[in-house]
Amino acid sequence: MTSVRVTAEQLIVHPHSRVDFLEVAEIGLYRSVVPRGVFQTGEWIIYIPDGVVLPDGLVEELGRTGQLAGPTRTLVQPVRLYGELSQGLVCRPKVLSRVDLETAHVEGHNFADALRVTAWVPPIPIHLSGQVSPAPELVMWCDVHDIKRYRKMFSPGERVVATEKVHGTTCIHTFSHGRHYVSSKDFGKRRMAFVRDESNLYWRAVIAHGLPRVAQEISTMMNAERVGIFGEIFGKGVQDLTYGADALDGKPGYVVFDIRVEAAAQQWWLDPDELVQVMRQLGDPVPTAPRLYAGAYNEATLLELAEGRESVSGEARHVREGLVVRPQHERRSSLTGGRTIAKFVSTAYLTRHAATDFA
Repeated sequence: MTSVRVTAEQLIVHPHSRVDFLEVAEIGLYRSVVPRGVFQTGEWIIYIPDGVVLPDGLVEELGRTGQLAGPTRTLVQPVRLYGELSQGLVCRPKVLSRVDLETAHVEGHNFADALRVTAWVPPIPIHLSGQVSPAPELVMWCDVHDIKRYRKMFSPGERVVATEKVHGTTCIHTFSHGRHYVSSKDFGKRRMAFVRDESNLYWRAVIAHGLPRVAQEISTMMNAERVGIFGEIFGKGVQDLTYGADALDGKPGYVVFDIRVEAAAQQWWLDPDELVQVMRQLGDPVPTAPRLYAGAYNEATLLELAEGRESVSGEARHVREGLVVRPQHERRSSLTGGRTIAKFVSTAYLTRHAATDFA
C-alpha cells in the first residue's frame, strides 16, 4: 500500500504577492503557485504533494516536461516562484475527468495508484549502505505525517511537546532477548538489519554513543523483553546540514527522539516526559532531540517556531529543519489510524536548494 496521498481538494485562490500573471492556490496549509485564471476559489481539483515521482505521461500532460527535479526530471519538489513558496501540483488529470471530486474528498479517496504517482526514494550513498540480513525482531518505526496534510491531527489547546526535527538519517536500534539489531528507516520497513560492521555508519553511531548499554539498562529498568531506540545520525557526510559534527572522519552526531518498549506482551511508546526521565536515570545518558515547546497546541505558534536557526549544535549554524510534535500523553489518531505525531517543516529548509531564478 502506497504511503503517498494524492487527493481531491477544494481551492482558495489568492493573488500572487509580486506578479500579476500568477496566483497562489491554497489547499489547507499548502500553497501552490498556479497560472492566473486557470483555477477558481471553491473549485475541486487533484492535489499532488511534493516528494513524489510522476510518470512521464502525466508530466507531459501537465506541461511540466523538463521543469521538475530529480535525475529524470519527474520529481515534485518545493520551489520559490517570485518569492512565494510553491509546494505540490494542482491539476485536473484527464483520466479523472468523470470523477466526482467533492464526493471523492468526502470519502477520502487516494488517487496515487490511479495516476501512478510514487514516493521518491533517494539512492543510498555507498558510505551509508552495508550488508543486511532478516531481522524479524526489529521494532518498527512509523511514518510521521506533515501537519499540512493532517491539519486536524491535534485539538486546539491539547497539551503537546515539540522537539527539533534533525536533518540526518534515522537509526533504528533494537535490543531483543539478548541480541542487538541496527537498521535504517528504509531497511527497517523491510525488517532487515545491518550485519555488524564497525565501518558501517549506523553501527559506528550505535557503538560510539553506547546504545547497546543504554538499551540493556532500559530493558532491565522496565523489565522489557524488547526495547527499540530511535534516533537521528547527523554530521558531515550524512546530509547537507551538519550541526558541526563530522560523520566521515569523527564521531557521528546522534540524538534520541523516540523509545518503544515491549513487556508482558504489551508494546508502547514512551511519553515525551517519560523518555526524558528514563534517559536521566542512565549512568551516561545519550543526547535527546532538543525540546523547543511544551504547552497548549497552537498551530500558528508552532508554525512560527519551526522557522529560525537550529539549536542542536548550540551555535545556530544553519536553518532549522522544523519540529516534530507529539501529544503529552501518547494516543492513537483517528485520522491516520496510527500514532498521533506530526512534523512542522521550515519553509527555509524546504527551499534551501530550490530554484531561485524567479526571485
